[in-house]
Amino acid sequence: MPAPLDSLDRRILALLQRDARLPAETIGAEIGLSASAVQRRLARLREDGVITGEVAIVDPQRVGRPLTMIVDLEVERERSELLAGLKRWIAAEPAIQQAWYVTGEEDFVLVVSARDVETYEALMQKLLSENANVRRYRTRVSLGTLKRGLAVPIDSL
Repeated sequence: MPAPLDSLDRRILALLQRDARLPAETIGAEIGLSASAVQRRLARLREDGVITGEVAIVDPQRVGRPLTMIVDLEVERERSELLAGLKRWIAAEPAIQQAWYVTGEEDFVLVVSARDVETYEALMQKLLSENANVRRYRTRVSLGTLKRGLAVPIDSL
């Protein structure tokens, strides 16, 4: 079982979520640890699966993907093998940035990045043709981004 997070781990995580490029020396100076102690803690947090990845945040507009669509999917049947296939398809599709299996009228909520409406429509046709269990989908087009991120609030002890 992984070691519980102490207040120093939590402070490290909060700092990294703001800027994953911070050197261990800077983090250590901020929280009162040596760079080597920070590096050991980071290694443990990665090994324990607390830190699951470190990525660059890219502006979709600047890379030619200005459209963000919020898509609600409803499936025909919730048989486990059919759901597993759809989940694999969703996970493998690069244009789908985020996906949730949810309760309520819809079964999945997706966030899709697209160059244009035609590209989005081609993706949805591919989804339907390769996943016969999808009953219907509903699309909402984002008119603007108010907040984007994956930072998890880190409560102090």
